[in-house]
Amino acid sequence: MKRRGWIWVGVLVLTAFATAALAADVPSDEKKRTSLNKYVTALEAYEMWKADPQKVTILDVRTPEEYVFVGHPAMAVNIPSELWTGKWSDEKKDFPLTPNPDFEALVKARFKPDDVLLVMCRSGHRSARAIERLAAAGFTNVYNIVDGFEGDKVADAESYYKGKRMKNGWRNSGVPWTYDLDPQLAFIPKP
Repeated sequence: MKRRGWIWVGVLVLTAFATAALAADVPSDEKKRTSLNKYVTALEAYEMWKADPQKVTILDVRTPEEYVFVGHPAMAVNIPSELWTGKWSDEKKDFPLTPNPDFEALVKARFKPDDVLLVMCRSGHRSARAIERLAAAGFTNVYNIVDGFEGDKVADAESYYKGKRMKNGWRNSGVPWTYDLDPQLAFIPKP
């Protein structure tokens, strides 16, 4: 094999080791687990994207409202897996979301089944559900960003931040994020 060929083999091997080294452990929270069993933290996701931005995509599956008003990674493609209904649920004491029926089709229109997708929601639960939908649609190289954009809630009863999402996540990890919108990345519903 020529020297150039060996260099490419070396690069591929190092990339494989770097990706394996970045992979987060299986989350203790069952709602964050997926059948694909691929996990990264927000910081690891940023490092993976930074190492190969042409081949690694951050897929933000939060609602357009969250993407716009809470902020997002500047490079994140927003395709919501669930949509806000605006209807109050007395049972849940919340405004529940409803599955986006076009989610898989929208992802398939933009990505191939073997593309590297790092999926983010608020905390890692909704992204796990989205990954299950993508796995059922044939996607194989999809990672759950287990701490999401906002992170996990602080559990310490003595903390001023108890119950707030200040523990980890993209927003709290020190990596770049923005409120600025790029129409090539933001979800724009069809009229």
